[in-house]
Amino acid sequence: MTLSDVPRHGLPSAQGMYDPANEHDACGVGFLANIAGVKSHGIIKRGISVLCNLHHRGAVGADPLDGDGAGIMIQIPDALYRAVVPFTLPAAGAYGTGLVFLSKGSDKESSACIGEVEKAIKHHGLTLLGWRDVPTANHTLGKVAKGSEPLVKQVFVGLGLGVDKVTPAQFELKLLLARKRAENAIRQGQLNGRALFYINSLSASSIIYKGMFLAHTLNEYFLDLNDERAVSAIALVHQRYSTNTFPTWDLAHPFRFVAHNGEINTLRGNVNRMKAREALFAHKDIGAAIADLKPVIIEGGSDTACFDNALEFLVRTGRSLPHALSMMMPAAWSTKAGLSRPLKGFFEYHATMMEPWDGPANMVACDGVQIVAALDRNGLRPARYQITSDNEILYASEMGTLEFPQEKVVGKGRLSPGKMILIDTARGVFLEDDAIKAELAKAQDYAGWIEQNKITLDQLPAPAQPPMPRHEALRQQQQAFGYTMEDLKIVIAPMAIDAQEPVGSMGDDTPVSVLSNVPRPFYNYFKQLFAQVTNPPVDPIREEIVMSLTQYVGQARNILEPSSEHCRMLEIDQPILKDTELEALRQADIPGFRGTTLVTLFPAKDGPDALEKRLSELFAEAEKAVDAGFTVLVLSDRGVNADQAPIPALLAVAAIHHFLIRAGKRSQCSLIVESGEPRETHHFALLVGYGATA
Repeated sequence: MTLSDVPRHGLPSAQGMYDPANEHDACGVGFLANIAGVKSHGIIKRGISVLCNLHHRGAVGADPLDGDGAGIMIQIPDALYRAVVPFTLPAAGAYGTGLVFLSKGSDKESSACIGEVEKAIKHHGLTLLGWRDVPTANHTLGKVAKGSEPLVKQVFVGLGLGVDKVTPAQFELKLLLARKRAENAIRQGQLNGRALFYINSLSASSIIYKGMFLAHTLNEYFLDLNDERAVSAIALVHQRYSTNTFPTWDLAHPFRFVAHNGEINTLRGNVNRMKAREALFAHKDIGAAIADLKPVIIEGGSDTACFDNALEFLVRTGRSLPHALSMMMPAAWSTKAGLSRPLKGFFEYHATMMEPWDGPANMVACDGVQIVAALDRNGLRPARYQITSDNEILYASEMGTLEFPQEKVVGKGRLSPGKMILIDTARGVFLEDDAIKAELAKAQDYAGWIEQNKITLDQLPAPAQPPMPRHEALRQQQQAFGYTMEDLKIVIAPMAIDAQEPVGSMGDDTPVSVLSNVPRPFYNYFKQLFAQVTNPPVDPIREEIVMSLTQYVGQARNILEPSSEHCRMLEIDQPILKDTELEALRQADIPGFRGTTLVTLFPAKDGPDALEKRLSELFAEAEKAVDAGFTVLVLSDRGVNADQAPIPALLAVAAIHHFLIRAGKRSQCSLIVESGEPRETHHFALLVGYGATA
């Protein structure tokens, strides 16, 4: 019997050119919107139909009623809420609302969390209008989902005093501050109900209904969605297939802004770099309250949840939705991409302040007024759309999720790598990538800023002669850094003789280093981290246009205040430096770039305790150097001899990197590693991954 002969739930049997064995699952994402902003219950109803037709892209548990999650984001249905709440609501747009997941364990647990939410609302000058019990029907849930089902309540928040002086954007920022303050208080206070506590959204323009169930049970569970008074011009839907995290109620999509098909494979670096930036945050409108926005990214979330945290932060603190998305998911902008000067300047400027969140990613983001769909620059996820004569647009992971009479279809398209589309329901416009990016690029003279401020290595003063190698000490150096005959023959010889990277077996049957009876290089204790969904391997030659090894050396600034100072950085086109280039950095002493050396050696005769003591000393030296204005710290193990042993380079750079993050000073400098130890591609990748710029 072949796999094709095995009955598969919900799939037809093999016939013609179709074979169910070739079915592959991944998250399904889509939206239906009226471009002119005309609200109707039909948009919600047909949006749920889109979701149901994405059912095949979601995961199902052992219990056929258990799913990984499904949800919908709509504009706030003001007429419905006004009719069902027992208190008076202000005008639409003058109140915010959102669903809150709470513990069902005891009234005490849920009351404690509710109390923190109410205190946070009051703290930020907002008014608590009241709470509502959200009508739900849990007969649709499977055993696992029902066992973790939260209590679902809805909070309503008013503007408070000074209504006339608060813009919609300022109100949304205040709502974010209140929500984050409540979340931080509940998490840090170790409240008993914190495990299930989650605010789906808190906004004056959009609301999210989601949970751990299957697509077709969404509106069976949330009865609000069946009410004719629930109207919206936008219905953003998602059916989840949890590849990188365990399914839970809070990790269902949509999040506060995004729904996503794919993975963010650069996640750990993105999270760490955002954490390092937090010490520099300042915002003219909120002053000391900026502390409530930290941490920007909540640990433990999925890759999409982390992306959503960062996007929400950028949008609510002042950037437009397409601007923030273009910062986080830039198009390929290298010289070979053939972009115009203003557009290349836009992307290059933002590259100096924000690293890309690389996918594959089909990302849809909505702030309740605008909806943006974007593919990352690799473009490995499907994304198609149709526009009708009724001014509606359907976008989904595939077509066929909703049927339109062909005579009504006036436009079709698909997203290409690095491209986006935008629907603005307030202005009633649909914009394609060229128009969106042109508008972003002309906001500032980004290209001029780059040309005036960015420098390269050849612009640094010529350095003194770098230290010459001591050939007579070669064998001693090789022994000190743990080189083996295998390293010399298999790794170094092909590079030295043929200028080629050594080729090895794809399989690795070497026992894990922690079980080895012989000393192993520190790097061997680490393995490459892959997403759990198989993605095509990267080809740096054929995919040069979407890849970059460019690094930026220098001092970072507050990303909430755009200025030309952000690109006062030194650009290096790849992270491996020649001796002369290293010396130029070490000896640099021009505005914004001052170099110094931290010696990563310890007295060998004093044993392992001396290594730990020396690391502590290096922490103090690094902090002192940053305080003194040095922006380039060279971590050097040059000088190894019988008395001085090298601290493993990866340990040194990672330890100093994380110490400076804890001290709030990591963004004020770049770490450069000078070491005789790294010799394989894996070693260099780890050094960059754990904090080295070059």
